[in-house]
This record gives sequence, C-alpha cells and structure tokens, in this order.
Amino acid sequence: MCAAASNVPIGDPWTTVDPLGDALHMLRMSGVFYCRSEFTAPWGLALPPFDHSMMFHVVTEGRCRVEVEGADSCLLQPGTVALIPHGQGHRLIGEPGAVPVALVDAPRELVSPRYELLRHGGGGARTSMLCGLVRFDHPAAGDLLRVLPRVICHDVTAAQAEWTRSTLRFVAAEALSLQAGGEALIIRLADILVLDTVRSWFARHPERAGWLGALRDKQIGRALTLIHRNPDRDWTLGSLASGVGMSRSAFAARFTELVGTPVIQYVTRWKMHAAELSLRQERASLTDIADRLGYSSEAAFSRAFKRVTGRSPGSIKRNDDVPAFRL
Repeated sequence: MCAAASNVPIGDPWTTVDPLGDALHMLRMSGVFYCRSEFTAPWGLALPPFDHSMMFHVVTEGRCRVEVEGADSCLLQPGTVALIPHGQGHRLIGEPGAVPVALVDAPRELVSPRYELLRHGGGGARTSMLCGLVRFDHPAAGDLLRVLPRVICHDVTAAQAEWTRSTLRFVAAEALSLQAGGEALIIRLADILVLDTVRSWFARHPERAGWLGALRDKQIGRALTLIHRNPDRDWTLGSLASGVGMSRSAFAARFTELVGTPVIQYVTRWKMHAAELSLRQERASLTDIADRLGYSSEAAFSRAFKRVTGRSPGSIKRNDDVPAFRL
C-alpha cells in the first residue's frame, strides 16, 4: 500500500489553492465538434439529446430563443453564451410560431471531421450561430456537471466582461473565415467560454452548488483538494482528519454532511476516477494501475473498479463506452 499521509502539513503550498479552480480543471475538453449555422427567418431547429456530452450555443448575428423541457426559455443574442450541460434535447427558435426542423433533416455540409456548416430558413432576417458538442477527459467531470441546471444562459455584456466579448468576437470571426489553424483556436477558445460560463453560474448561485459548496469550507475543501491531487496515497479517515487539523469524529461528520458521501467511499470513488483517466490517456496496464493505487492484485482492483463505475476496466481500454461524436 502507499505511504500514509498523516504528516501532510497544513501550510503546504500545493494545498493552498482555489478549490473551485481546482474542480474546474475536470472540465478540460477531450473533444469538440462544432457547427456554424446560418438561419433566415422564419426558422427553428430541434436538436436531439447527446449522452455524455455538453452542448453550447453562441449567437454572432441576430437572435433566437433556447427552449429546454423543464427549464425557462432564454434569449440568445450577440454577447450571450448558452450551455446545455447534460446534453438534453432542445430547440432553437428564431421567432414565435416557427416550426422547428429536426437536426438530421437540416441541410449540412461537412467541412472537416470536426466542423460543419448548416444553412436553413425561409429567406428573411439572418441569424448566425456557432454551436458545439463537447466531451470531457476527466471521468469526474460528471460529478461537477450533475449540480448544474438543464440550461445556463450567460450574458457577458457587463463592463467587466470585455475579454469575454472579445473572445466571442474572435470565435465568430474564426468560424466565418476558417483560416489555417482556425479549428484549433476555436476549440481552445470554446474551452475558455465554457469554463467562464460554469464559473459565473456558481458565482451567481452558491446555494445550489451541491457538493461543490464543500470546497468553500476551509477544512473540508482542503481535504477534498488533498484527495483530488493525490489519489495514489493511502488516505484514511485518520490521515485526512490529521492533515486538516480536525478530530476523526468531527471530520467524518462534517465531510458526510457537506459532501453527501462518507470519507472512505469518496476516496475510493476518486481512486477509480484516477484509474479511468489512466486507462483512457496513458493506456496503462491494469497491473500498474492496481499497484499504483494500492490494490493487492489486478483482480482486486478490477472488482473495485466495476463496483464503483459499473464497467470493467477492459471496456474502458477498448473505448466501448465512447459514443460517435457528430452533430
């Protein structure tokens, strides 16, 4: 087993971080498929659900409404970003009464493996948009996304958001011209826009942050950072309590209250997140991962992994659970 961590000093620089910022590192995009849409009134578009994905929409000209079942509709216009965090099916409506066409029936041109152009409408007033379908590398991203609402509309017209408005204008210009290297730029800028929108939502709704609210607690947030940054350590209730300067009983009670999961159950789940990331990114062997995480054998690790994730490590290595990535 890995060395115990009871001697982690409170003042270690690597633990004195912004906990929310640490959590947002989970939202590093592993893939983006995007579409530049050119609509003319009257128009409407119905998008199907996409599992394990987030969708985003940016209007660069004109306006439309985003309608998601179970949520209030929101108006999109230049300077607004809309996220559909759970990949739920939804509609984009150019004007009241417009009958939406299904995405699969809309005329689309595949420009590159990750970029397409869609044109649809009746020939009236123009609306131009950039829409994206996003997946995330980190398996723990789902823990973060679960606390988000069905739709987030982020208005960046405030004076302090000039950099975001500039980013939106740059994304619009790159999507229109698609110069050499433009696709890579759009993907990275979309990453920034998604993170800024999620961060802004948490800032506006701290009471709805779910387990992320625990990150604001000085001691429990610190314990979460220790677990997140060092999943290979043999964390115990005692070592974590000592590491944040609390008694075992007080720490266990407050952790469960704020996080919603007992300490060791959370530690085990995070170890499996780390294992899944290694399987996907490093293509590491099961023996190496089992040894790194402190399991006595590959079989013991495989049983724990399937119990926590519902999947076998082999299915992750084969990418059996990765859906086709296409609008």
